[in-house]
Amino acid sequence: MNEVAPTLAPQAASATRPAPELSVVVPTFKERANVPLLVEKLAQTLPGVDWEVIFVDDNSPDGTAAAARAIGATDYRVRCIRRIGRRGLAGACIEGMLASQARYVAVMDADLQHDERLLTGMLEKLRGDTDLAVASRYVAGGSAAGLSSARREHASRLSTMLAQRLLGVTLSDPMSGFFMIRRERFEELAPQLTTQGFKILLDIAATARGSLRIAELPFVFGERQHGESKLDTRVALDFIALIIAKLTNDAVSFRFLLFCLVGLTGIAIHMATLQFALGVMALGFGAAQTVATVAAITWNFVLNNMFTYRDQRLAGVQFVTGLIRFQVICAVGAISNVGIASVIYERDPNWWVAGLGGALMGAVWNYVVSAAFVWRQR
Repeated sequence: MNEVAPTLAPQAASATRPAPELSVVVPTFKERANVPLLVEKLAQTLPGVDWEVIFVDDNSPDGTAAAARAIGATDYRVRCIRRIGRRGLAGACIEGMLASQARYVAVMDADLQHDERLLTGMLEKLRGDTDLAVASRYVAGGSAAGLSSARREHASRLSTMLAQRLLGVTLSDPMSGFFMIRRERFEELAPQLTTQGFKILLDIAATARGSLRIAELPFVFGERQHGESKLDTRVALDFIALIIAKLTNDAVSFRFLLFCLVGLTGIAIHMATLQFALGVMALGFGAAQTVATVAAITWNFVLNNMFTYRDQRLAGVQFVTGLIRFQVICAVGAISNVGIASVIYERDPNWWVAGLGGALMGAVWNYVVSAAFVWRQR
């Protein structure tokens, strides 16, 4: 008896399609107006390429994700990943790139400052023997004119110089946010990358340690059309922490370094408050020290909530309860600091060794315990 093949098989086969050749990953936050414009530009630029765009949105309050999904409902090339409870450009880029099945993956901004026409040149490079193609503002023919101020341009050039000298990165523009990479090479590097911070390209280049075949294309940085810049003082902290992390071969976590950098600012707040309490408020030293300690711990909590844990930022009632927990944790940390320092000093009466050992123990305690009980790290 002859069996009849199921009619579903041909239908399923005809419905399948291979992964696109190129995925363009676009991290977004409050970029609703730019989403349809960018999709249109990509369609005009890549007519002969099998491509898709993946918008990775950090739960924008302006409906950016909804705008991307509305387009994707009628255009299979448009996808959207909406992230709840997670923030940060680097993390968004990594998540979007790992969601791709394409042979090549590009990263670009949604603010229309990146010239999408460069994607075809990047693609040609990667179809050859290149692993990473970068749009550079600092090679012949490139320009950083689109930066919002001379201050930002100076900061960009300074950070580029530091990255080149300290990390040995050969890119002329490691701070560029516009590049394309072979997905399999990115997959190899991804476990060593940080999800914090803004400069994913610098992290990739530093982590690869010269193993990538790189091509740079001149790029004129355009002016923002809609929305607002997301760059602020957090970028400086992110950059410093990333540099230190890579200099130590990632022996210390990026987040812990940010935590310690915030702690250093807390010392300045402590001393300023102590001086004010003694001189202006005329408090005794014990009371003044207590006020200064509470002020410094509160300062550290606010900054850590803004910067170190911005992807899990506490608000409302959670902010208040988190502050109380942080105060208690840091109080215990101060006790452990003194205890460890005293033990070290008894064995080796070198004050700075004992003080540093106690401070390090206190910092580790505060970081580990607050991560578990304040910001609920898993």
